[in-house]
Amino acid sequence: MTITQPVGLAPADRAVRLLGGDLTETALRLHLDGLTGVDAVGLEQRAAGLSTRSIKTSSKAWALDTIIRTCDLTTLEGADTPGKVRSLVAKAITPDASDPTTPSVAAVCVYGDMVGYAVEALGSRHAAGGTEGIQVAAVATAFPSGRASLAIKLADTRDAVAAGADEIDMVIDRGAFLSGQYGVVFDQIVAVREACMRPDGSHAHLKVILETGELQTYDNVKRASWLAILAGADFIKTSTGKVSPAATLPVTLLMLEVIRDWHRLTGEKIGMKPAGGIRASKDAVRYLVTVAETVGEEWLTPQLWRFGASSLVNDVLLQRQKMRTGHYSGPDYVTVD
Repeated sequence: MTITQPVGLAPADRAVRLLGGDLTETALRLHLDGLTGVDAVGLEQRAAGLSTRSIKTSSKAWALDTIIRTCDLTTLEGADTPGKVRSLVAKAITPDASDPTTPSVAAVCVYGDMVGYAVEALGSRHAAGGTEGIQVAAVATAFPSGRASLAIKLADTRDAVAAGADEIDMVIDRGAFLSGQYGVVFDQIVAVREACMRPDGSHAHLKVILETGELQTYDNVKRASWLAILAGADFIKTSTGKVSPAATLPVTLLMLEVIRDWHRLTGEKIGMKPAGGIRASKDAVRYLVTVAETVGEEWLTPQLWRFGASSLVNDVLLQRQKMRTGHYSGPDYVTVD
């Protein structure tokens, strides 16, 4: 009889602390498959209830500014040019040139080969790994499909970090995950996090995109969220924005519940980013309420919460002007992204 030895996984501090020193794919699978199943009806009812919450008029201005402060302004098109990136950066710094009280956004998100142009355009406004200023995020690991060898994914990541990226948005291998190869996905996240390291010992923050629209079930979203956190994600992110459905309130609520449970278990705070499909201020406010009610208002900072929704900023600017002047502007008031 042949005895199959458990397959070892790449070392990851969080996984070792939770699963023990004998970190194997068997141990990872036992943990993920042993998670409590998601009550889909209950989850959707909770999300629906949270979406009906209203905020006082006095809080609306704060909510609108919080949305802007926590947005990643993004351009991820094959036709992106240095000029388009510079225009994006200008809007990130000054979203509304007519109102100097408008806050800047949290980050600009671009393809890796555009990182240098974004860093240059930001100049002194570049946060450069700190908390003040605007971050530069780069999508990597063969975004959005994730269909490339690990060597290419790691080279993609290292190039973006070397060019000045403060954050890396990676995509998981959904094919591997859906076929039950949890260890493959885990090891790739660990390797990408290692590729985020800089020569000085600091590292670009890692956002792990689950592409929840392709994961098929809430149970899979829950497992993928736990897997990403165990492997070292600084943020977990719903979507690339290239697949429908993208971010939804029930999925975001579920991922926030995983973050809440991780925080209760370890005291560590993990960030969250819903991306794609959030275009209206009223919808974004529902997400803010969901964050506050699930993990707490302390998460409503750029360090722990982001919106991946560039067109959302335009609607927020129109709403801010309505509060300031009493009337809405025409459609040419904001730039078209």
